[in-house]
Amino acid sequence: MVESSTGARSSLNDEPLVLTEKEQIRYSRHLLLSEVGLEGQLALKNAHVCVVGCGGLGSPALLYLAAAGIGKLTFIDNDEVDLSNLQRQILYKVNHLGQEKTKAASKVLASLNNQIDVQPINARIDADNMMQHIGFPDVVLDCSDNYQTRYLLNRFCSKHHIILISGAAIGTQGQVMHFDFRRPSACYACVFPQNDHDAPLNCDNFGVLGPLLGMIGSMQALLAVNMLLGHVSGSGMRQVEAMGLSVREFQLHVDPECHNCG
Repeated sequence: MVESSTGARSSLNDEPLVLTEKEQIRYSRHLLLSEVGLEGQLALKNAHVCVVGCGGLGSPALLYLAAAGIGKLTFIDNDEVDLSNLQRQILYKVNHLGQEKTKAASKVLASLNNQIDVQPINARIDADNMMQHIGFPDVVLDCSDNYQTRYLLNRFCSKHHIILISGAAIGTQGQVMHFDFRRPSACYACVFPQNDHDAPLNCDNFGVLGPLLGMIGSMQALLAVNMLLGHVSGSGMRQVEAMGLSVREFQLHVDPECHNCG
């Protein structure tokens, strides 16, 4: 058993923050990396990440976050597994059809890593229940499929100074954005001003290339890990074009006329 050289204690419990012998084996490939190491793995073990949406983006994000050893994973969705989901939502299998996504996800994640705390919540996020269901995690991953939820999460995270990582994909194009609200930052509404008259854009209406969602969701998980380890800060956006395998990166700036943070 290895104790933290800093004597840090976990915010998830009152015990000294350590890696058990099994955890040292499980995360041995992380421990070999200078970018992670013991201190970094302990930081991941001490972290709480909330994933909103357990579909095409949430599936790969949850799998990689659980495998990486995030100490507490909360995930929120109110949908059931449908046959049409299996083209892209790799968390689920045929035997999960008809089950609540959060219930099915909980079983899969627990079978992948039984050394973390998984917290499934079968609910639809709205302005009245956000505090109850989300609380104060270190990072929120927006893996939702609608603008209403994206703007709600943007306001909530900016207000409470929580890191937000937002992903989206439709057709053959996707994007991932990160906002470090622990310090002054641009927000989602700075880039996409809210317009109540926008027509809904989602995979049901326009389709989506399955592996693209895997790429965007994995990038969200990677950004979460990097930000928890202190390797990424500030705000930024990456746009992905699946057919050409191209990625463009943009810096984000506060819009002085933003209704949320300007």
